[in-house]
Amino acid sequence: MPVEFVLLYNDTIRLPCSILPSIHLCGCRINQVKMWHSRFWVLSLAVLFSTPFVHASRASGRIDGPVKSSVFLSPPFFLQQGSVVNKYYYDIPFPRGHTALKSFAAEVVDEMGVSVPLYETYLHHWTVERYYGRKGTQVHRWSPKFILARNAGVCKNDLAQYFGLGSETRRTSTWVPGPYGIEVGNPKEIPSGYEERWVLNVHAIDTRPGVKDRFRCTECRCSLYNVTKNEYGYPLDKDYIGGQDCCYDQTRCQLRDGFKGGEVRKLFLKYTVKWVEWDETIVPVKVYILDVTDPGKTTDRSSCKVEYQVEPCNLEEERNGKCVDTKKTTVAIPRGGEIVYGVAHQHSGGIGAALYGQDGRLLCSSIPTYGKGSEAGNEVGYIVGMSTCYPEPGSVRISDGELLTAESNYSSSQLHTGVMGLFYFLVAEPQPLNSSISWGDEVMKRWWAFGLVGVIMAVIFGVSYRRGRHNEEGYQSI
Repeated sequence: MPVEFVLLYNDTIRLPCSILPSIHLCGCRINQVKMWHSRFWVLSLAVLFSTPFVHASRASGRIDGPVKSSVFLSPPFFLQQGSVVNKYYYDIPFPRGHTALKSFAAEVVDEMGVSVPLYETYLHHWTVERYYGRKGTQVHRWSPKFILARNAGVCKNDLAQYFGLGSETRRTSTWVPGPYGIEVGNPKEIPSGYEERWVLNVHAIDTRPGVKDRFRCTECRCSLYNVTKNEYGYPLDKDYIGGQDCCYDQTRCQLRDGFKGGEVRKLFLKYTVKWVEWDETIVPVKVYILDVTDPGKTTDRSSCKVEYQVEPCNLEEERNGKCVDTKKTTVAIPRGGEIVYGVAHQHSGGIGAALYGQDGRLLCSSIPTYGKGSEAGNEVGYIVGMSTCYPEPGSVRISDGELLTAESNYSSSQLHTGVMGLFYFLVAEPQPLNSSISWGDEVMKRWWAFGLVGVIMAVIFGVSYRRGRHNEEGYQSI
């Protein structure tokens, strides 16, 4: 749209593009109007302050307040060889108030605080979800006074967590970078009469010596758990041979013949939360989780099955080196923005996952690290870490309604049951210009605009002077 500058005289001036680096005014016209001084300054101010919104990546790049950190322990849980816990702990200790979460790290420890290796206690997963509970009452998920405060999606009934990992927990970063944070505790969002709380889910399996088959116990093979119904009493499908429906709370994996009893062990999930007090310099991010089992269709029930089965490849595929199972889903994301963090979650057998944009561009890839030793965090044969994505600010953007594709790859050299292919990522939506940024900071950011105003003033006064001299010479005494 053309922009008109005003002058006293009927001259047309075209400004070269080289002096207009950030706005499209090349070839603009300057026309005759009276009272040009006041209008010129109105225009100058408009040029300087006409950008009410900035992309999230234009934030200051820092958080003013100090990062706080607290370490907590879950309530104790008790395991003996082959036993399973899948507990939900409501209203866990957690930082209170209006804050921005920066990370959540967790691991299984014993009574002495010593890290427990995966081959002794396999951490199938842990998750932490936010909810609102009626003040003065203790509520659980099925209570009418329980309101789940889900992440941004996109699964309808599952995967509502803000953080969650599994065996990879010790060597996978959950740090939210730069000026970004997961906003929680906003009093404007908490229903009247309620308070914000957090629920922790811990799913762990004791695989110490004594179990019949450690690997198949961790994959929850139904034949080893002697289970034909799920935890709600419904019969399992005939083709369901392994997964969470067979290793629910208080089940037990088969022990070796002749093994008696077993030592009961008291354990905890130790979790470390880092956060900052909320202020207007923080750019909020939304939590998204894509599940490759999601068919991408909108239904009344949850479309995410969370887990799936990897069938073994045939002999020809094995000879050709093509024993790779690939599963993917394509889902529309309601709101776009910048991706500032991404990571996948896979089980043993996983060889990597990726997230793609609608045009096929790679947004993030996440590769597992397998352990090579015996110490906690490096257990041989287990996934002990997943690589994460921290894109350069503003470099990875998605649009409103864009179709994203999540892809999960597993080795299919053998059967795998109850595996997962989740992709977790954080999106910073475009933000209004931060009112807490000082006027001086804005002046420094807009130096080019002041330079432009100076150039325009020089042009205007030059034309005025030239026309004035011309008039003096053209009107002499008779």
